[in-house]
Amino acid sequence: MAREKSVLVVGGGTSGNAMAVLLRRAGIAVDLVEAQPDWNVRGSGITLQGNALRVLRDLGVWDEVRAHGFGFDSLGLTAPDGTVLHVSEDIRTGGDDLPATLGMRRPVLQRVLADAVRASGANVRLGTTAEILTQDDTSVAVRFGDGDEGRYDLVVAADGLNSATRAAVGIDTRPEPTGMAIWRVAAPRPAGVVRTDLTHGGPCYIAGYTPTSDDTLYAYLVEPNRDRATIRPETYAREMRRLAGGYGGVWDEIRESITDSAQVNYTWFDRMLVKGPWHRGRVVLVGDAAHCCPPTMAQGAAMSLEDAWVLSQLLTSGAPWDEELLTRYYERRVDRVRMVVDGSVRIGQWQLDGVRGDLPGLMGTTMTALKELP
Repeated sequence: MAREKSVLVVGGGTSGNAMAVLLRRAGIAVDLVEAQPDWNVRGSGITLQGNALRVLRDLGVWDEVRAHGFGFDSLGLTAPDGTVLHVSEDIRTGGDDLPATLGMRRPVLQRVLADAVRASGANVRLGTTAEILTQDDTSVAVRFGDGDEGRYDLVVAADGLNSATRAAVGIDTRPEPTGMAIWRVAAPRPAGVVRTDLTHGGPCYIAGYTPTSDDTLYAYLVEPNRDRATIRPETYAREMRRLAGGYGGVWDEIRESITDSAQVNYTWFDRMLVKGPWHRGRVVLVGDAAHCCPPTMAQGAAMSLEDAWVLSQLLTSGAPWDEELLTRYYERRVDRVRMVVDGSVRIGQWQLDGVRGDLPGLMGTTMTALKELP
């Protein structure tokens, strides 16, 4: 009788949680380690395109996601004063039976995924880290932050943009700032907000909001990145209100609700795409550990979820877990991910350069391509 295979998933974010659930479904032993003791249940909101929802449905959490999120099929463009200039129908990249887009509170999505990991039977270790000690052709030896050690057939590095695991196995690719930064905040949803509306122009490059439930939304403002040391965290709410002062319509309500600096998030936009295979030996990268892009296409979570879906398919196919299999994972993902990363960066660069690019054409081409299964 064949020995049960074992996998260590490093990182309990979107891609790591998805990997754990999909591998456990196939009877593979999974340990998941997450550095944050609260399993990183924080954040404002997240926009999930249809191709992300397609994976969430396969994970078995779609009913909960649908119940707690806010689905819609259109995108609005508005003037800085709030006047609606254009509304377009979005492409349903997950298929006709799923919304084109769903907004959701990020902490709620994380709790849904964490519950699914627990229910899968994966062994979860919170508040600790994992260090790669050695590896050979068949296994990887790991030491945990609490001193325990383990050996696994495969390690999946899902530990994010600044992945320590990526660096530990000799992949020296690092995220690079694009020149933009984003302010985000959760806020009450005015009754008239039933889709994402974006404003290009005004005091910021982009001002937007996305409904995340029947009574919440998250709002965001994109501007040139600044030295974080010049913005004290206790002033975040005041600073976001100041920037929002250049926008009317629904923003008048949103602005009044921005009072708690602890609820405001300020983040630079980064780009990264690891060149060459996304593995070294039996350590393989997924999600932000392998690639990241600005949220100008709202495809970050979708690309991470697709990574997990594709890799888990290959690992549960019955094929040997070898160099050829892990290289196939990279080959199936890299062109699709590169299209999204390059397109997302291009949209931001148009704004930085003050160029009116073909945004509808770029979005249409990309989203049409993403309708195909990864």
